[in-house]
Amino acid sequence: MKGLLPLIPLAVCGLLVLLFAGYGLHHDPHVNPAALVGKPLPSDSLPPLTGGQPVPIGTAAAPPMVVNVFASWCAPCAEEAPQLLALKAAGVPMVGVAYKDQPSATQAFLDKYGDPFGQVLQDRSGDTGVNFGISGVPETFVVDTHGMIVAKHIGPMTDQDVQTLAGQIATLRAQAAR
Repeated sequence: MKGLLPLIPLAVCGLLVLLFAGYGLHHDPHVNPAALVGKPLPSDSLPPLTGGQPVPIGTAAAPPMVVNVFASWCAPCAEEAPQLLALKAAGVPMVGVAYKDQPSATQAFLDKYGDPFGQVLQDRSGDTGVNFGISGVPETFVVDTHGMIVAKHIGPMTDQDVQTLAGQIATLRAQAAR
């Protein structure tokens, strides 16, 4: 029995490898959790980057709008900056939520890459990110005129994503005008 004791940790490690390999082989990495799609925008109020009293996210821009959760320390956020500027150029109202970031770092990021947002709000604690159900940054949400989240995009946007999001906003505007 004493000869088998050193093999127990090896057997446990082997079982863990099989467990994780089995999960990895059968888990679809392209599944994007969109738990809030079809649900109301979180009612959180956050302080603006420029200072002042907290603002409810839903009133920070005129809906339909896009809410983009980003951070200065996020390399993919810098990668998607040109696409966000393209959305701004297309007339898409956007609210930025700076996730777990220092205000000075957020401002330096916006100064460097451009500021596409009508307003930037600070989620320094990360609690609002939790309420949005984010799994990381960047994440982008499309909000209709009733304050409902109608779409979610995880990760940096591409030029095709810009067209899709701008089209969604145009459709929501047309529906609201009826």
